[in-house]
Amino acid sequence: MRFVQPLSLDEIIGIIGHPVTIVGNTEGMVTGVNEFHSVEEGELTFVDCDKYYQRILQSKASFILINQDNLACPEGKTLIVTSDPLSDYLQIVRKFIRFNPQSTAIHPSAVIGEGTIIQPLVFIGENVKIGKNCLIHSNVSIYADTVIGDNVIIHSNSTIGGDACYFQKRPDGWVKLDSCGNTIIESDVEIGCGCCIDKGVSGTTFIGEGSKFDNLVQVGHDTHIGKRVLLGAQSGIAGCTYIDDDCKIWAKSCVNKDLYIAKNTVLYAVSALDKSVQQEGCTLFGMPAIDAATKWKEMILIKNLPKLYETVKELQDKEKGRM
Repeated sequence: MRFVQPLSLDEIIGIIGHPVTIVGNTEGMVTGVNEFHSVEEGELTFVDCDKYYQRILQSKASFILINQDNLACPEGKTLIVTSDPLSDYLQIVRKFIRFNPQSTAIHPSAVIGEGTIIQPLVFIGENVKIGKNCLIHSNVSIYADTVIGDNVIIHSNSTIGGDACYFQKRPDGWVKLDSCGNTIIESDVEIGCGCCIDKGVSGTTFIGEGSKFDNLVQVGHDTHIGKRVLLGAQSGIAGCTYIDDDCKIWAKSCVNKDLYIAKNTVLYAVSALDKSVQQEGCTLFGMPAIDAATKWKEMILIKNLPKLYETVKELQDKEKGRM
């Protein structure tokens, strides 16, 4: 989330509302907040987990809410040392986002392009922009700040821009990271029935030009889906994943969070991808997904295991008889 106007460090501390310790640069201006997967220079993020300290310190973040005072501050960065970085981060986010109840199906601030058809019972939120010649079918919900290009089709019961599924476990339950990002859908995209595309928790969930979704597809927060990507029915893409152009992910397949998938990758149906794919043009299959040809060979060998077992047993019995 970018601020309308950059804030000084003193203004940020004022929003936090309690004493903190500042280590490093004290002169910079905070341009916005972002979580660590997509934070950029000038922005503020948080870290409170051993697994991510070094990753955050080496990220582009200029301002870091952190609960350790014994870590070296990289040159040019500002560490804001506090006992509960997440709570302070959320305090800043909640200063700038509000849930505004809506009394009409289409918010007055929404901009809808020429030739676009909005079917009955569609909900369109605040500051939504929809391009020309789109078709939005009944019972679609388009949350605030969503941007949609030209010639986009969204079928019934799909939800665009819902909150990210992003929670931190605490002893007394789950703490939600309030979503302050948005969703962008480029031109010539078609979204099937019952699909859910979550907004970025702090950045943008992006669907590239010409991509096509079957029914019941889930796309997690801050995910980037490139141009001409095809997602089959009941496929699920976890948050912060980058799928490059011209990939095909077939039905009932899932992709884990924070992965990169190279151009022209094919993931066969009922597969699960848990590692990044760096080489273009791979065809993958299985759980976990591996090279499809290799997986088919494995399946043939597994199919032949009962026969192999019987053969080995016969040989063992014969050997025992000779003894």
